[in-house]
Amino acid sequence: MALATDLYTHKAANLFPKNAVSYYSLGSSRLRYCKCSRTPLVVKVNSIKMKEEKALLQKGIADFYNQSSGLWEDIWGDHMHHGFYDTNALPSVSDHRVAQIRMIEEALRFAGLSVDAEAEAGEGESTIRKRKSKRPKSMVDVGCGIGGSSRYIAAKYGAKSQGITLSPFQAQRANALAAAQGLSDKVSFQVADALEQPFGDGQFDLVWSMESGEHMPDKTKFVNELVRVAAPGGTIIIVTWCHRDLEPGEESLQPWEKTLLNKICDAYYLPAWCSTADYVRLLHSLSLQDVKAADWSQNVAPFWPAVIRSALTWKGLTSLLRSGMKTIKGALAMPLMIQGYKKNLIKFAVITCRKPDQ
Repeated sequence: MALATDLYTHKAANLFPKNAVSYYSLGSSRLRYCKCSRTPLVVKVNSIKMKEEKALLQKGIADFYNQSSGLWEDIWGDHMHHGFYDTNALPSVSDHRVAQIRMIEEALRFAGLSVDAEAEAGEGESTIRKRKSKRPKSMVDVGCGIGGSSRYIAAKYGAKSQGITLSPFQAQRANALAAAQGLSDKVSFQVADALEQPFGDGQFDLVWSMESGEHMPDKTKFVNELVRVAAPGGTIIIVTWCHRDLEPGEESLQPWEKTLLNKICDAYYLPAWCSTADYVRLLHSLSLQDVKAADWSQNVAPFWPAVIRSALTWKGLTSLLRSGMKTIKGALAMPLMIQGYKKNLIKFAVITCRKPDQ
């Protein structure tokens, strides 16, 4: 089932047009672009078709994670995301799970919510008090997996967290792990749509999206929902896969780049990708503050080779064969991710910002 389309011909500023009818880019309802005006012309799709397409994508995502999450936890633990590695050191086998924790810490540090002990020792008392006052008391984990980030941050800060996922298996497993770790009073998880979150406005000090943005068919609606549920002064952290920024004067990705991304989309139930610059422009258009981004592609480079090696062990192979065709298809696409990173097409981006106090 092909879920990818040709959404790579654009100027970044026009990726999120207000007049777009649909971003559910499946099957026959592909987006068309007019090169002369650079304005997307969207094929009209009736509301029933749009709902069917969205449901199809979400079912694919849910089924993929229903099948693969148990295998991932068995081999890699409860953090379903890249690790953050020291680019000056060769990672050891034992470093990979540590690197996943480091990814959480680095994202918090990048957003100004955490510093290491050495940096803290050099801070003045007023600076430490100010930073500690920013520690989140409430958090939403958008695309929570089996809840690893929520439990870690809840334990670190004493924050309360609510996680959402499309996968019933993930929500059930995340709640079970929270209970086993004595965190049921702090964290909870439910099946919900990130584009229509079941929360009130301004509810969370920290809005956290760790590698879920790539599954969102409507990036504008996705970001608007993150902003809506963020409390005034709250921090938004998006860690996601992007394609490279377009060069000045470049109208689209190269044909081979589109082909490679489409293959990855088919394997992992992804709609079309966007660039880091697209996210930054969108956040600025919403008048968010302290918007900043970084490319961590080099820091995550050891991750996919490590995942492939773990899949080629006896335990990995036997578990993979039991997990179902969707997981097997995803495993076979892992070398494509490595290829994308090596060719500087795929970028691992962190983007953070703050919602204005008023």
